[in-house]
Amino acid sequence: MGTSFSWALFVLSLFALSAFGNADTSPGLMMDFYKESCPQAEDIIREQVKLLYKRHKNTAFSWLRNIFHDCAVQSCDASLLLDSTRKTLSEKETDRSFGMRNFRYIEDIKDAVERECPGVVSCSDVLVLSARDGIVALGGPYIPLKTGRRDGRRSRAEVVEHYLPDHNESISSVLDKFAAMGIDTPGVVALLGAHSVGRTHCVKLVHRLYPEVDPALNPDHVPHVLKKCYDPIPDPKAVQYVRNDRGTPMKLDNNYYRNIMDNKGLLQVDHQLAHDPRTRPYVKKMAKSQDYFFEHFGRAIGLLSENNPLTGDQGEIRRHCNVANKRNADE
Repeated sequence: MGTSFSWALFVLSLFALSAFGNADTSPGLMMDFYKESCPQAEDIIREQVKLLYKRHKNTAFSWLRNIFHDCAVQSCDASLLLDSTRKTLSEKETDRSFGMRNFRYIEDIKDAVERECPGVVSCSDVLVLSARDGIVALGGPYIPLKTGRRDGRRSRAEVVEHYLPDHNESISSVLDKFAAMGIDTPGVVALLGAHSVGRTHCVKLVHRLYPEVDPALNPDHVPHVLKKCYDPIPDPKAVQYVRNDRGTPMKLDNNYYRNIMDNKGLLQVDHQLAHDPRTRPYVKKMAKSQDYFFEHFGRAIGLLSENNPLTGDQGEIRRHCNVANKRNADE
């Protein structure tokens, strides 16, 4: 009996080793990941964001959009920033990245960090922390975010459409895609509050204006939108756009929710958000309370930033954010 018992323990120990021996024992994401390896990293990123925002106000919109487009597509791994290669298309060049810009300034921030701590801080952490600090620049809340991400080696362009919620999709599809990232309904409503800032190119709006104006649009708002989007077939390269929020276009605030309840939302998803029975109660709460909006916005950004990151020995620390390190450049 003793021999059988010992053998059973031996078999169990082998099973445990086979099951867990290859597990990633790295600590993963954590607050102040660079406290020892690059203690100035977050301060450098913060100061660079402030400097760039002072020179180019629209950079903060870009930082905020970056975190959505990168982290929502399978992993928060800075795959968005990679240029196209002979074998792969860049996510930046897909239709879903239309209007995205200022990627070169991410490189400026990365260069500033590299001068202090070469080869230590990932592009994915630069992307996430620049979004955090961009949110503050726009008047939004400071959101404590974990760091320790590593960079992916390849573009995920082929799956962008599958993972990234689209403004023309049904609200059910949008909710489902965010739910797969662990973000609940109030979190989705809060994240879409990012439409409080920035602008929408007329290319994304003309289907609501021509050949007939969408009756769901507030008739008092229509003349302004038509003035900005006067061409039913706008030139994608032309500066033809409408500010998402005419009242406070440079401020991340809860005015967005009052606008969409008044049928002034520019995108189809904005209209759905205000009227779908699953989301409307949260829209009303956020329209009444900016604190409530910020609470759920901060929580949702945190969840988004932790979507399936690469950590430990996974991925790499890119030297330049637009290209994988040389040994992986053709992967």
